Amino acid sequence: MLCAAELAAQELLRESLLSTNFTHTPAEPRIYLLDQLVYNSAAGAALQSIGARIKRRDTVFLAIFMSCAPLYPDRTMTVEALSPELASLIDPSAKVEHLAGGFQFTEGPLWNAGGGFLLFSDIPNNRIHQWTPDGQVSVQREPSGKSNGLAYDGQERLVACEHANRRVSRTEADGTVQVLADRFDGKRLNSPNDVIVKSDGTIYFTDPPYGLTKEYGEEGEQELEFQGVFRLAPDSGKLSLVNGDFRRPNGLCFSPDESLLYVNDTERMHIRVFEAGSNGALSGGDVFATLEGENGAPDGMKVDAAGNLFCTGPGGVWIFNPAGDLLGKIRIDEPHTANLAWGGDDFGDLFITACTNVYRVMTRTTGNVRNKV
Repeated sequence: MLCAAELAAQELLRESLLSTNFTHTPAEPRIYLLDQLVYNSAAGAALQSIGARIKRRDTVFLAIFMSCAPLYPDRTMTVEALSPELASLIDPSAKVEHLAGGFQFTEGPLWNAGGGFLLFSDIPNNRIHQWTPDGQVSVQREPSGKSNGLAYDGQERLVACEHANRRVSRTEADGTVQVLADRFDGKRLNSPNDVIVKSDGTIYFTDPPYGLTKEYGEEGEQELEFQGVFRLAPDSGKLSLVNGDFRRPNGLCFSPDESLLYVNDTERMHIRVFEAGSNGALSGGDVFATLEGENGAPDGMKVDAAGNLFCTGPGGVWIFNPAGDLLGKIRIDEPHTANLAWGGDDFGDLFITACTNVYRVMTRTTGNVRNKV
C-alpha cells in the first residue's frame, strides 16, 4: 500500500508527465520519460522521497531507477583536481551540463563547426542524432549500421565505424555511402569501433569484437584471430594492420603534431603510446597510463592543443599531461562514460556521451586544431 504522501507524489509525477514537452521519441520511452521527469524539480523531489516504490500504472514502473545511476539532482558531477596544473585546463568549479537524454547507449560525439551542431551515435537504436545549441535533437541517419565512432575527413565527409555492418564507411557529398573497409585478408572485420583521420587523409581505426552481439551490432562469429588497429592509406585505400596485440583496442587519438598515436585497451585498463612514422607504421607501444576503478573503463580519447590527454574511464573523464601525469578527473555519475569530443565556437567545450545521456563541460583549453572541420 502507498501512504498518502506517496499517492500525492504519484499524482504529481502524472501531472509532470502530461506537461512534459518531449523533443523526440526514443525506442525506449521509459528511460526517456524518467530523464525528463527528474529535471522537473517538483517531480524530482517526489522521486527522491519515495525512491523506486511508486508505480506508474499508465506509463512506467519507476523501479527501473534501481538499475540506473542515481537521480540527476543528487548526481556528483564535479571536477576533481589532483594537480595545480589542472586549473589551467578547466575551472575546478566547472559544472557538468546535461544536454540530452533518453537514448539507449550514446557514443561517437563529433562537432561540426560549419553547421554548429553535434553528432553522436545511439548504437542499439541504430541512429546517428544531431544536437543543436537550442536544445533540439533530431535523427541525422537511420539506420546507421549501429555506428559507434565518427570522424570527419578533410572534405567534411563523415567517416563511421558501423558495428552491424562490420565496416568503416564514408558518406559522400551527394549522400551516398561508400564502404572503405570491411575485410582484411579475405576475412570480415570484427566490428570497427573508433576512428580518426590524420591531416594527410590517412584513416586509423580500432577493431574489437564488441559489435558481434544483437544489441550493439549483429550476432556473428569472429573471423579474425586478433583485435587490431588498422590503417587505411589515403590514396590507394589499402588496408594495413599496424598492431594486432591488443585484447580490446578502443579509443585512439594523435598528439597535436601527429608524431604520437595513443590507443587504449579497455580490457587491460590502460593507454598505450606509439611513435607514428611518416610511412604510417607504428613503433613502441609502451603503457602511457593505467586507469583503475569502478564504473567504467578506458574508452574514448581526445587531446587538446597543448597535448594534454582526455580519456573516458572509471567514474568519468581522466585528464593527463603529455608526460602521463594524472592532473584530475571530471566526475560523471554514470555506470559508463563512453566518449568525448571538442566543440563549440572556440572548441573549448567538451561534449561527453555516457550511457543514455549527453553532457557538456566548459574548459579553459581548446581542442586539438586538427579536429576542427
